[in-house]
Amino acid sequence: MISLEELAAIREKMKDKVVIREGSATTRVVVGMATCGIAAGARPVLNAFVDGVAKEGLTDKITVSQTGCVGLCQYEPIVEVYEGGKEKVTYVKLDAEKAERIIKEHLVGGNVVTEYTIGAKA
Repeated sequence: MISLEELAAIREKMKDKVVIREGSATTRVVVGMATCGIAAGARPVLNAFVDGVAKEGLTDKITVSQTGCVGLCQYEPIVEVYEGGKEKVTYVKLDAEKAERIIKEHLVGGNVVTEYTIGAKA
């Protein structure tokens, strides 16, 4: 049986991940997690974004969440990045390694990784 202290430690450890996924930051990263997305590998992509945003110390600026079907099953896993008043960027056919590059170049560096966008794949 888990003690109250152990539960409090688990809660504290997971607090940052909950904030990342439910926050109200100006930049939102939305991962398609319908059946087709999960089957194509969206879960490791979601985890990579959650872990990467926390690692970079961006939890106050970026919210990572999930959504259902985006409607473009052939391009899964799909991630949409919404930044303030800018037009959204749709990344397609992602994996955890590509997610890490998007975090470094787009979310931290401000440069869209165009080779992973839907425009490059269509």
